[in-house]
Amino acid sequence: MEGVHLSSPMMERALRLARRGRYTTSPNPMVGAVVTDKDGILVGEGYHKRPGGPHAEVGALAQAGSRAQGGTLYVTLEPCNHTGRTPPCTDAIISAGIAHVVIAMKDPNPEVKGGGIERLQASGITVTVGDGEAEAALLNKFFVTWSQQRRPFVTLKAAMSLDGKVATKTGDSKYITHAKALAFTHTLRRQHDAILVGVNTILADDPALTYRGQSPGSDPVRIVLDSHGRTPPDARIFSVSSTAPTLVFTTNQAPEPWQREIFSAGGEVIEVPADPHGTLDLAEVLHECAQRHLLSVLVEGGPTVHAAFIAAGLADEWYSFIGPLIIGGEAPTPVGGPGVSALSDAWQLRPLSVRRLGPDVLIHAQFLGRDVDLEGGLLHV
Repeated sequence: MEGVHLSSPMMERALRLARRGRYTTSPNPMVGAVVTDKDGILVGEGYHKRPGGPHAEVGALAQAGSRAQGGTLYVTLEPCNHTGRTPPCTDAIISAGIAHVVIAMKDPNPEVKGGGIERLQASGITVTVGDGEAEAALLNKFFVTWSQQRRPFVTLKAAMSLDGKVATKTGDSKYITHAKALAFTHTLRRQHDAILVGVNTILADDPALTYRGQSPGSDPVRIVLDSHGRTPPDARIFSVSSTAPTLVFTTNQAPEPWQREIFSAGGEVIEVPADPHGTLDLAEVLHECAQRHLLSVLVEGGPTVHAAFIAAGLADEWYSFIGPLIIGGEAPTPVGGPGVSALSDAWQLRPLSVRRLGPDVLIHAQFLGRDVDLEGGLLHV
């Protein structure tokens, strides 16, 4: 399935409502709902605002009241049929007397997929699926990836010069890009559940890894990859004021005294298996993140970390912030490692957008092969 498939006007309205929850719903998906009466007149709408709060369908039905009887519910994701923090939405839909439910996409979680639809149909409600399916999947690409692959969606980000250098040969990198690019970086941090760097970034820059944008937002969970236990216990990630936890992934090569020091500093040390070269198993790192309901990870690592995610086939999207300067020489590039010998072996990406950010340029691209399984076929997200 290529491209974006048009949705009906009411479903498009529901999708717009869903987007309002972009920064507040994780680890839940963004969901919007619209109710029309039996004559097709809009009588209620709602969206999911935060985990534990009312679901979109419940809010829309409450606003519609008795006018929902015999009407149609448009919802961007299959209504839930299980009890979590809130009762099943299917119960509310049936009780409201809705005659027709239009669903953009089925729940991507294979454990519950289709259950809500079956319950509604068993109650005599007509169900239509697929109106705005592609748009709904793109909107919830983090949730879809987490549900289908049991790992977070991984976004790689790098700032570089026109000649592809991320720092000078002495390591000077502050700052290659300018104010608008830096502001957009914080927008990305606001969008993601976690931000990840390697220990070399901690040693070189001692970053805080917090969200410092203009709009209200929470700090992402901070993740450090450190195979051998080199992260200083007095690093800023432990001392900066933040409610977000700091996870340090390491191997059994890390000394136990160091692990205790990191714990005392406020970090959580998580041991994962190492590959034959002694480096962290990134698939296991992401599995641990998924277990903690982290749906998305923004990788702001250096060349080594970027190369590792790409080589492992665990990178979904890439953001290149390009500043209008040339560094030259043997300075580092965004992706390290051995690289490829032939262009035919290069990792391929699909450009999604190119835009100006003040004097800088931002390129947003998607790694090929990142398909989501939908009812209508495969969708590239």
